[in-house]
Parts: sequence; structure tokens; C-alpha cells
Amino acid sequence: MDAAWLVRWRWRRRGAWLWPTFVAVTALDAVIVHVLPFLGDAQSLAGGLMTGLLANLVLVVLLSRPLGVLLRRRRTDMPRTVAANYGGTAAVMLVPVLLVLAGWLHRPAIEDQQRMMHDAITRAISFIGDRAPEAFRAGVTHTSTYAIQPGSVYRTCVPNAARTRTYCVIVNTRMPLAHSVVFAGYEPNSLFAQGAS
Repeated sequence: MDAAWLVRWRWRRRGAWLWPTFVAVTALDAVIVHVLPFLGDAQSLAGGLMTGLLANLVLVVLLSRPLGVLLRRRRTDMPRTVAANYGGTAAVMLVPVLLVLAGWLHRPAIEDQQRMMHDAITRAISFIGDRAPEAFRAGVTHTSTYAIQPGSVYRTCVPNAARTRTYCVIVNTRMPLAHSVVFAGYEPNSLFAQGAS
């Protein structure tokens, strides 16, 4: 009886890697999602932590037992719980790989949106420099841009010298250059964004 207990204890000690690995990999996942977001153009560390936590939990629930069964086919002497623990650890180790892959695949979309925003700001500055009242022309070095429809429609505002008013334009980067910018009023983007959300 004591020998069987000792064998079980050794197996449990060897197989007790799931939860320490889970914690470490979840922290790694948060950093990966922050550096290489797979949705949108940015992700906070807290958002990355929640993504990693959820992905790790789902894969542990779905894959720990099936991977444990596969492992026990090769190691018939291994207890089920230890095999499931090893399977869960392997599933958790898969998450950072999948997140890096998803982030790299999404990277061109982020770069494309950044190029479109830069193009929109350039068009807005050109329009404001040519057509805005004199009080706002000096403010083109302090633009504020809000993405109404990321990748195509943006609202750019510049302040007057006293920073009491703003002059705003809407830029549609899919329109021909001559017709892509229109005046959009004096409401700053901070207020416009509140009404748009």
C-alpha cells in the first residue's frame, strides 16, 4: 500500500506542470496580443490577458483529456490524471504559437489602415492649408484625427492659435483626390466621437 502511494505521488509530482505553465503562458499571451494584435489595430495588456486566459481555459477543457488519451497509448503505465495534466500543458503551450501566427497574419491589415490614415491626414492638411480661414492654418501641425470608418473615412480637426475652436474636415480616401475632402464644421473630435459611439 505504501509503495503504491509513493508511485502515485511521484507521478503527480511529475505531472503537476499544468497550472504553473497556465499562469506563465497567460502572462506571455498578454504580451503577445499587446505587441501583435490579431484584431483591430491595438490591444491593451489587460485585453491581451483576458484573451490569453480565455484561450488557455478553452484549450485545457477541450484538449487535455484527448491529448492525455493519446499519451497513454504510448505510456500505458501513466495514470489518467497525470496524462491529462500533460495534455493540458501541451494545449496551453499551443496558445502562444497560435496568437503569434494570428498577429503576423493580421499585421498587413494594420499597416494598410495606418497608411490610409496617413493619406487621410495628408489630404486634410493640404485642404486646410489651402481653404481654411487664416486663424486655423497655423494649426495644421496639431491635427486630431478620428476614424469614422477605419481604412476609408476619417475626420481631421485643427485648432486655432488660441485653441478655443477647431476647424474640421472629413476625408474619404476612396474618393478621387480633388473630391475627397469636405468641410465638417467646428465641433472637436472629442465631442464628435462621443456622439458617434
